[in-house]
Amino acid sequence: MTQHSELQVQGKRCLVMGLGAFGGGIGATQWLAQHGAKEILVTDIAPAEKLKTSIATISPLIESGVVRLRLGGHDLADFKCAQVVVANPAVAKPWTNPYLLAAQESGAEVTTELRLALQHIPWQRVIAVTGSSGKSTTAALIHCALNGFNGNRAHFAGNIGGSLLQNCPVIAPNEWLVLELSSFMLWWLGPNSAHPQWSARIGVLTNLCDNHLDWHGDRAHYSASKSVIRNPSSSDQLFLSRFDIESPTQAATWAELPAGHWWHHAQLHPQIEQSVPLFEPMQLIGQHNKHNALLALHACVGALQCDNPNMTPMDVMASARAVADKMNLFPGLPHRLSMAHHHNNVRWINDSKATTPAATLFAVNSFADASKIHLIAGGVSKGADLRQLAALTPRLAGLYSIGTAAAELAVNGGRNCQTLENAIQIIRTRIRPGDVVLLSPGCASWDQFQNYEARGIRFAELAIVG
Repeated sequence: MTQHSELQVQGKRCLVMGLGAFGGGIGATQWLAQHGAKEILVTDIAPAEKLKTSIATISPLIESGVVRLRLGGHDLADFKCAQVVVANPAVAKPWTNPYLLAAQESGAEVTTELRLALQHIPWQRVIAVTGSSGKSTTAALIHCALNGFNGNRAHFAGNIGGSLLQNCPVIAPNEWLVLELSSFMLWWLGPNSAHPQWSARIGVLTNLCDNHLDWHGDRAHYSASKSVIRNPSSSDQLFLSRFDIESPTQAATWAELPAGHWWHHAQLHPQIEQSVPLFEPMQLIGQHNKHNALLALHACVGALQCDNPNMTPMDVMASARAVADKMNLFPGLPHRLSMAHHHNNVRWINDSKATTPAATLFAVNSFADASKIHLIAGGVSKGADLRQLAALTPRLAGLYSIGTAAAELAVNGGRNCQTLENAIQIIRTRIRPGDVVLLSPGCASWDQFQNYEARGIRFAELAIVG
């Protein structure tokens, strides 16, 4: 496994493409300034009004003249002059992006905030988690269990938000960094990004389903990007997935794509595979979260075995029980099947992080009686097929569709509400004691909200107001 040489930025003209609102652009800008960049231009297609919080964070650098801003669009000349470009990994189709291509043709080094951060972190201490759904919860469970276990710290970063680069931890010999990685991030870590492929000591895949096809173009590209989580040329990597076990039909379909059955022969521990009963007391809602916990348990025990290769079968199971006990105390991440309000025996469940149809199906199936669920779904489909969500309508107390996908979701008798406010106003006239109001959109939030967090917060506000 290669530990790549550090990119030098001192005295160079640097450009940050995409300031964004999640911290990566901010962290990259601050890091470049701290490491002596000659010039730093931050450019974003969003206007200043949408980026005011991020701009305020770097305002000292702007006021001192270290950083210049170009907002509301990009200028090709800026990219041709840059020597280093730090791109937001979500920039659409970077392999054909005219600005990034211009920078590369002019000899610039094009990278991402995450790649810069990983220069400073030993790959042997990284657990990387990806998947179309469940990756945030699985990664969080791993971090929850390992942090403080045997007196050692664990760190958590990546797609969960914030800047790993600006808050780059020093990883002690028995500490682990848990990274949640999106398909965008993985493409930039793979060989097609003009960089050597990076991989983690432990790679984890939850599942694959249609997601971000607007970014990737098709399933084949999406699967190939996700496959970067596994390095087939490395005998040192532990790779874990239960995709074939949990969803064999779906897995078989994805295995027919050009990237192939790349998650096959995952190194699951036979004793751990029998450990689902350990999660009966867990706080998280739904059988799918028990599956997430089991996969997380495989990763945690794998990490402990990396640190102690001489563990006996008895040691393995003792550690597994101790790890499961910690996971059972995990309250869950915000906006992931979390209780927003409980009043008059009606539960208002915030699952705003469900941005794929598969995640919404998991959410609906987490409740014993679908006929009591008032499902709010919709937003930006990202190219996913929403027919499976629309098909839920006859089973539910109601499907209330919002956002740009509203009409598509309402075709089987759902109510086209357009907005979250309208949906909840209608639901209030129909709910009965024992019902569940479930925000699980199956779509992205960009059409009506800044992000899924803002959507979930608004849902919670509306739930409580009534």
